[in-house]
Amino acid sequence: MRYISTRRGPNTPTRSFSDILLEGLAPDGGLYLPEEYPTLSQSDLDELRIVLREDGYAAMAAGIISLFVDDIGADDLSAITARAYRAPSFSDPQIVPVDALEGTGLHLAHLSGGPTAAFKDMAMQLLGELFEYELTRRGDWLTIVGATSGDTGSSAEYALRGREGLSVVMLTPAGRMTAFQRAQMFSLLDENIVNVAVDGVFDDCQDLVKAVNMDADFKATWHVGAVNSINWARLLAQVCYYVATWLRVTEEGADASSKVSVVVPSGNFGNVCAAHIARQMGVPLGTLVVATNENDVLDEFFRTGVYRPRSSADTLATSSPSMDISKASNFERFIFDLLGRDGDATRALFDDALARDGYFDLSGTPEFASLRDTYGFTSGTSSHADRLAEIARTEKESGYLLDPHTADGVHVARALRSQIEGPLVVMETALPVKFAETIQEATGHLPPVPPRFEGIEGREERVTPLANSAEDLKALIAARVRPGA
Repeated sequence: MRYISTRRGPNTPTRSFSDILLEGLAPDGGLYLPEEYPTLSQSDLDELRIVLREDGYAAMAAGIISLFVDDIGADDLSAITARAYRAPSFSDPQIVPVDALEGTGLHLAHLSGGPTAAFKDMAMQLLGELFEYELTRRGDWLTIVGATSGDTGSSAEYALRGREGLSVVMLTPAGRMTAFQRAQMFSLLDENIVNVAVDGVFDDCQDLVKAVNMDADFKATWHVGAVNSINWARLLAQVCYYVATWLRVTEEGADASSKVSVVVPSGNFGNVCAAHIARQMGVPLGTLVVATNENDVLDEFFRTGVYRPRSSADTLATSSPSMDISKASNFERFIFDLLGRDGDATRALFDDALARDGYFDLSGTPEFASLRDTYGFTSGTSSHADRLAEIARTEKESGYLLDPHTADGVHVARALRSQIEGPLVVMETALPVKFAETIQEATGHLPPVPPRFEGIEGREERVTPLANSAEDLKALIAARVRPGA
């Protein structure tokens, strides 16, 4: 299995999995994808069902990941997934349980049982194990430079804190996260963790990460890698839970006609991009519903064919802050597939058209016409009032308390339910404890606090303010990171 960039030219060399694991963004500014997606036959799905039932989620994940990784031995890969997906790090031994949401005709895939109560743990726990394994094998070190809108940062830091050979510099948009999200990150005082509050929004943080990655000399000197969803290994981890979701919802002997549709709250397109990849592999997923909040750039594209990222000033602060994103970095991976994996055409859109015009328009093209029938995509959006109403309604009618991001998904799912045949699963994103203010506004009471999070907002915190400047970020990295640490 070899990997290519979404902006590859005809002579661009391919890379191995372990190389792109440590590299993150491709040198040409593109994102890595496998040369081709492996396919899962009916017998493969049947076998994965047996493995999931008898050996558990970690063993099933190892089987899927092995299709994409040929430079880590099978025994080592099994050990890596076993360490990543285990109780009590995850609160449920099933790791990804799927339940019917009573009275709604919907299911919930529970992805928030990890150490930081967010779906990002599903990828970050694996990524931490993969990084440590590969760095030890090479005798190397890595500086992770990442950006977070709320959940990626804490998931990455909890997965990487204290690990040999790894330093983490995590950028956050100043004042744009909840008190709980800030406390989760800023209360980590490990020497290898550097929290940074950027004067800007998430998209500014993401742009700074990309700017550092595009400085080849600096990147090489400081061994810069990525945990954001530009890192292929994160998407690979997420593909696994879509396979598990299909297996848990369907019955023994289910075949390709047993379609399961998913609703994915999305801002950066990584989570739903993993669903797209699972579908391309042959997992019988039906409709892929992209659910957005008021920052509805993705919804606009799937409705109109126009992709128009917004400026920092036009990116709204909402009650689902992890989705307050107007430049969906993973969207390029899907567009690359949509355009027949044409690197030149992809580069022309993301390098040229966006820089020149601030948008690109695929409406009226055969590719845009194929979005629903060939790729299964549709979309919807919610407002703050919609999320409040959904949180209150679901608690009253189903006895289940949603976080505001999952509420966005449930709101969109209810609106589209009559148009989608078969099971419809909302991919849960976080536990409500992370968004206490919104939960209280919706229900009149605070969310329950799991014992492991009691008192977290009263702990000592450490964070460094930073101007929205790539040069300032490089200077901070040079000052705070210990090479080889």
